[in-house]
Amino acid sequence: MDCLFCSIIKGEIPSKKVYEDDVCYAFLDINPQAPVHCLVVPKEHIESADKITEENAPIIAHIFSVIPKIAKIAGLTVGFRIVKGYRVVTNVGEHGCQSVKHLHFHILAGKQLSDRMA
Repeated sequence: MDCLFCSIIKGEIPSKKVYEDDVCYAFLDINPQAPVHCLVVPKEHIESADKITEENAPIIAHIFSVIPKIAKIAGLTVGFRIVKGYRVVTNVGEHGCQSVKHLHFHILAGKQLSDRMA
């Protein structure tokens, strides 16, 4: 398998790590769409949100449990109080603009984001 994010997780491609544990890896996006733009990826290769199953759902639950920790590391929260807010989004497939076929969640913040997603 030739997967960009799997290579980043393995350390074969450099990244600016924000957070890591046994289940997921978070790093800064190299083409940020906001002043703060982190990607959070499961270490297990899951192609997209469309491939979430009962078996791998605990991985996704874990990712969402650590997103607040990542937000704190990125300076987006103080304790559990959100400073200004952030957006968490994932893209699925070609029309959803998924550029890497490895499930990943974008944490976007650092400015007032548009209230429109399209």
